[in-house]
Amino acid sequence: MQTTDSTRRDLRERTRDTRERLGRERDVWVSTAHPDRGPHQVPLWFWWDGHALWLCTGEATATARNLRADPRVRLALPDTSDVVQLRGTADCFPAREVPEEGAAGFTAKFGWDPRADEGLFVYVRVTPESILAWRGEPELTGRVLMRKGAWLG
Repeated sequence: MQTTDSTRRDLRERTRDTRERLGRERDVWVSTAHPDRGPHQVPLWFWWDGHALWLCTGEATATARNLRADPRVRLALPDTSDVVQLRGTADCFPAREVPEEGAAGFTAKFGWDPRADEGLFVYVRVTPESILAWRGEPELTGRVLMRKGAWLG
């Protein structure tokens, strides 16, 4: 979603817009870190269940390896004019052990069930601890929407 709107939204509007985007958008940038090799960033599909983001990646990917070693993760929706950044903790589930709600929601959104694929996949549930959102300089002040896992306001 591209926007150049510079009208300052209040916390309620910004929260509503952010929740709507999390429910609608398809891709999120996922940033992890390897203890020796440093930062790693990749775009992945996601499904928002209203409380957490569900992603899926190959079991042998750098993202999966990094999250198993250090579950801290940063996510960002892919629009620099309407920024949404999340920081949270990831739980990794082999495809055969994923909670049904996460797998079913992901499959319903994308029409693809990684559990039925020949490859080995890991589902990742990211529970946000903080969410920031802003549209340009007028919204930098007050950009925090969630702190310590609780929505503000």
